[in-house]
Amino acid sequence: MGRPRRLDPDAMVATARRIIEEEGVDALSMRRVAKELGSTPMALYHYVQDKDELLMLTLSGTAAAFPRPELPEDPRERLLAVAVHMHGILARLPWVLDVLALGELTDRNALWMVEEIIDSALACGLSPAQAVRAYRTIWSYVYGDLVFRRAAERRAQNPPNRRWFPEMVTEQDAATLPRLVAIKDEWRAYAADYEVADELDAIVRGLIDRGTATG
Repeated sequence: MGRPRRLDPDAMVATARRIIEEEGVDALSMRRVAKELGSTPMALYHYVQDKDELLMLTLSGTAAAFPRPELPEDPRERLLAVAVHMHGILARLPWVLDVLALGELTDRNALWMVEEIIDSALACGLSPAQAVRAYRTIWSYVYGDLVFRRAAERRAQNPPNRRWFPEMVTEQDAATLPRLVAIKDEWRAYAADYEVADELDAIVRGLIDRGTATG
């Protein structure tokens, strides 16, 4: 009884991050964190306004833990290098994807990558609007690729009873799906021969070519 013991903000953030890493973002709640710290939800509200602010704090410092790479002078090459670096960081912090999926939450220390991509896009001749759209396209690829890879890893750890695609495509589908029937047996080999840097390079080249052609 009486006043709950004073919370350690670092312990609060560490507890929240551990819950997300081990159980996913849906398992996080103010009540859960307070319980694990031997306190009350009300005590947490002395430090954070809501769950979103707590999530922001869990992101804080994650990007700063990775040193910035040496970036080339050429703006197109610099844009590509930052995009590859962004993918590499998030690949090592899969739990961050779950937090970022909630909306506009981000780590302020990661904004230098957004700044570099926008600056590089502008230096390549894109307009401010085109530069923002280019960033969104690059981010969509990075995020989508990592979500897909994580799903593939989970399936590999717990293989389903049936493999749906491409095994579900058979010779009987030749009339309606001729291209898929022709390559279905090689699909997995083709998909495995996949380099993120090469794909990002193709995306960057396409965005710059399209932007400067219409600019």
